[in-house]
Amino acid sequence: MNSNIKEAMEIRKTAMENNKFFEDSIPLIASENIMSPLAMEMLLTDFGFRYAEGLPHHRYYQGNYYVDIMEEKVTELAKRVFKAPQADPRPVSGTNANQAVTFALLKTGEKIAAPNLSGGGHISAAKFGTLGFRGLDIHNYPFDENTMSIDVDASIKMLKEEKPKVALVGQSVFLFPAPLKELRDTFQEIGSKVWYDGAHVLGLIAGGKFQDPLREGADVITGSTHKTLPGPQHGIVIGNTDDDTWKKVQRGVFPGVLSNHHLNTMAALGITLSETLDYGADYAEKIIQNAKTLAEELHSLGFKVLGEERGFTESHTLVADVRKNGGGKNVAELLEKCHIVLNKNLLPWDDNKKSQDPSGIRIGTQEVTRLGFDKSEMKQLAELIYRAIIKNEDSNKIIEDVKELKINHKKVKYCYGDFEAYKYIELYK
Repeated sequence: MNSNIKEAMEIRKTAMENNKFFEDSIPLIASENIMSPLAMEMLLTDFGFRYAEGLPHHRYYQGNYYVDIMEEKVTELAKRVFKAPQADPRPVSGTNANQAVTFALLKTGEKIAAPNLSGGGHISAAKFGTLGFRGLDIHNYPFDENTMSIDVDASIKMLKEEKPKVALVGQSVFLFPAPLKELRDTFQEIGSKVWYDGAHVLGLIAGGKFQDPLREGADVITGSTHKTLPGPQHGIVIGNTDDDTWKKVQRGVFPGVLSNHHLNTMAALGITLSETLDYGADYAEKIIQNAKTLAEELHSLGFKVLGEERGFTESHTLVADVRKNGGGKNVAELLEKCHIVLNKNLLPWDDNKKSQDPSGIRIGTQEVTRLGFDKSEMKQLAELIYRAIIKNEDSNKIIEDVKELKINHKKVKYCYGDFEAYKYIELYK
């Protein structure tokens, strides 16, 4: 009887230890966030056990009466948040959304313009990612290391020469708004559909604090929903395009790249979108303020923070060249030992072979901002990073100071309800 319960409890113990580690750490991964209590509750509902292939009222399963109500509400909330005529909240991740759009808009061998990995592009846009697996002819935008953005003049030349069927903009290192306005005439001249990967900056767009891709020429926006948009690990496609293109996108979602679409996370996304309508503008503004402050403080302490020419960042992300400090891998691992969690990252001069030992580190401020960090905490955080990397202080001492900094920052902000993070599982003590 219950002969395998030991293994089950060991898995649960590991989950609790992970909770405790992040409770006592400073989370700075640019692609993560923490959910609100009401959104998290949705993950535990019966939605998580059900199937709903297709669109509302056109299902392949029975028992979807309440699913249809929920999905229609989530879709309408997405349209309101992004001021968009079209939205599909069914993709189960950002990459899944990217796959759907790739299948909808492009055939094998056709040309697409996309950011290079070392220029901040997402792995799904690489030759060994979604675009490559589709067999597309990928042409990377020239990148300007000084401005940390697409080189507009050189890109216009490339676009006119290659005439890609689709132009993809949007990055995983997304410091500044993409030059959609500057490239819009060229996109129209060559007849390219414009696809904006907004995974990292979706919450900043929703809050009206970054850029407005649909009004700047994008036909579709894809994104994950758990970064600056602080929801579940899910995906979404937003559209402002003709009906025929949108139908292709929806067919790309189902049956193109998914069957069931994880109904509990879709419900959690709906809660997040509702909270974004009420709190998104203030949250986005604070995220960007914190990123700017942290970048400035690290720069003043001797770190080579990129994007200085433009004020370091206009998003949640900052990147630093840490080659003189041992490289991205060494710095990220050393900070993790100090309970400061960020990631190594390719910089524009790195080739893809350096992905495991790149020149840089990437930092995001969206999660600590949701936990109530302000400019004063950014200054303390910069000092902790300085002490760990440049002064090489004992990690145990820094861990104690990290815990002290975190003591008063364990409540989730910018959401409905009062909720202490890391305490959402308290069963079986």
